[in-house]
Amino acid sequence: MLPSLIELQNALEDGRTTSVALTQAALARIADPDGEGASVFTTVWEEQALAAARASDILRAAGLARSPIDGLPVSIKDLFDVAGHVTRAGSAVRRDAEPAKRHADPVRRLAQAGAVLIGHTNMTEFAFSGLGLNPHYGTPSSPWDRARRRIPGGSSSGAGVSVADGMAAAALGTDTGGSVRIPSAFCGLTGFKPTAARIPSGGMFPLSASLDSIGPLAASVSCCAILDGILSDDARRAPVAPPPSRLRLAITNSLVLDGADDVVRGTFNVAIERLRAAGVIIDTLEIPEFSELAHINRKGGLVCADAYAVHREALETQFDQYDPRVASRILRGRDIDAADYIELRALRAQWIAAIEARLRNHDALLMPTVPVIAPTIASLQASDEAYFAANGLILRNPTLINFLDGCALSLPCHAPGEAPVGLMVAGPAHADARILDTGLAIEGILGVR
Repeated sequence: MLPSLIELQNALEDGRTTSVALTQAALARIADPDGEGASVFTTVWEEQALAAARASDILRAAGLARSPIDGLPVSIKDLFDVAGHVTRAGSAVRRDAEPAKRHADPVRRLAQAGAVLIGHTNMTEFAFSGLGLNPHYGTPSSPWDRARRRIPGGSSSGAGVSVADGMAAAALGTDTGGSVRIPSAFCGLTGFKPTAARIPSGGMFPLSASLDSIGPLAASVSCCAILDGILSDDARRAPVAPPPSRLRLAITNSLVLDGADDVVRGTFNVAIERLRAAGVIIDTLEIPEFSELAHINRKGGLVCADAYAVHREALETQFDQYDPRVASRILRGRDIDAADYIELRALRAQWIAAIEARLRNHDALLMPTVPVIAPTIASLQASDEAYFAANGLILRNPTLINFLDGCALSLPCHAPGEAPVGLMVAGPAHADARILDTGLAIEGILGVR
């Protein structure tokens, strides 16, 4: 089991380790030729990280620890500016871009809290896929069933594997349609997609201004809550797990289990029965609006429209440098006109209102984060048909919550040694504190920490 941020911080406080030792261990795992480091990181900041670790140890010796992440190695998705370094966004298009002049807002908050920034992590090009494949910088494999090399999930692929393989204590990711929660599910981690407006995105290369959100991948719900508090500059209390008998949760048969494989369906059902046995009230709701989303987004949706606005000039001059599977999706936005876009935003507002009304009496909605276990990298590299079918299915459930402008945790619900399966604990916008509280209770009942 991965150590939590609190456990690592206690070890620092007790003198059982130092920030330098933790950072050196993380760097050694990154550099291990038998490991995944070469495809997990696009850039490693060894000298900078060790300098930050030494500074943290000096401050701690003087009684000046800055936060619960002070001195801990944190990886940064290669979508965020880090001063002095190129933000490639997983693309060859930006390989020779100018180095950033300043930290992105979330990176600055982590650095001010004492995090040791260890490197930029690999990702799907421009964050536009839930699978994690990258033809430019390689694709790291999920920690489970490594002999068969299964996808890590995307787009925050390197972020997930960096934490799962001990190359970082936590990771900074983004989530436009599940890009924090999907790699968390496939890598056996906990990930949190907050209400988008709570965390500033200055200095982040955008995919969709309408849907982008910023969140952490880590070992536990409490870890995610610590990081969320720093990223949002919100000094809220730590999450508190309510008694099981006070929880009223919802599940639905509308869409979210369609196409689920036997492993995910069985693991999800076992988790629900364990929650019920502990005294949690779980109601089944009909949410027909979920099945309407594919039609609402039939022309490509907000994400394609927003992405095309960002990329249209580069697509004209550097098209041959794009991943063709990414470029083809961005180009769908070319055919969405202003009237379509205005209609989409109006339909979204109506859709959100309808679902918020259905969830009004429940603490959270539960569903599988992803309805299938991770497929192999080779099977998706070999076939466009398999790639796009898997991408649509893997993104489907998380995307519901992005379109809702909601917040959600993905936490492990599988037995040790079995294929990783994520349980999504979701709610509407600004229900973040309630979702973290509820997630902490579920984590305790399922015994995943």
